[in-house]
Amino acid sequence: MKAVLAIKFKEDYSDKEKIKKISGVLESVGISSEIMVKDYEKWGAVRFTPQELMKKTFEIIDASDMLITEFSEKGVGLGIEAGYAFAKGKPIYVIAKEGSDISTTLAGIARVVIFYQNIEEVGEKIEAVLEK
Repeated sequence: MKAVLAIKFKEDYSDKEKIKKISGVLESVGISSEIMVKDYEKWGAVRFTPQELMKKTFEIIDASDMLITEFSEKGVGLGIEAGYAFAKGKPIYVIAKEGSDISTTLAGIARVVIFYQNIEEVGEKIEAVLEK
């Protein structure tokens, strides 16, 4: 299965390890993930204009099986990506650290919202949902 992992990232890339960890956990349960900041922007080595960034984002969503949105931290881009995926009929799975505030609109278009304490839990939780 191929997913786009939508995640808000920090400009200084201080959350790089978290992003890699989530990607690795998904990979361990058979979900390959494409992440704009990692796979296309190469952690800041490649720059896109806002128009190029959104065009590329929409292209990778179109080519994916699903969208997984890490929503522990809100972001306008995450909402745009989720709305686009929903309009294209892609299933949306929301993952977030326990205690995160998930908007009712995002919850309304998601197949499921999965809360986690540790990133390691994400794999087994999402795998259980996909098996249903």
